[in-house]
Amino acid sequence: MAVTKDDKQKLVKKFGAWDGDTGSAEVQIAILTSEIENLKLHLATHKKDNHSRRGIMLMVAKRRKMLAYLKRKDPAKYEKTIAALDIRK
Repeated sequence: MAVTKDDKQKLVKKFGAWDGDTGSAEVQIAILTSEIENLKLHLATHKKDNHSRRGIMLMVAKRRKMLAYLKRKDPAKYEKTIAALDIRK
């Protein structure tokens, strides 16, 4: 299941620098994390759904790249983001 519009707005409000900020790395990482969590629940019940498994692997790789970018550009925001999203790193 995809992230709903309301959920995205809540994530933008929490992680965005201004209202309507969907382009910053923090917001994109938060939205990807939410999508990954939803897909994890789907894969728990549908173990043989390899198409979705590939999708989650692509999302995780994209999130990892964005986290590396954020760590390189602004380490304080990186630490704050992974703490807020409870991501192991």
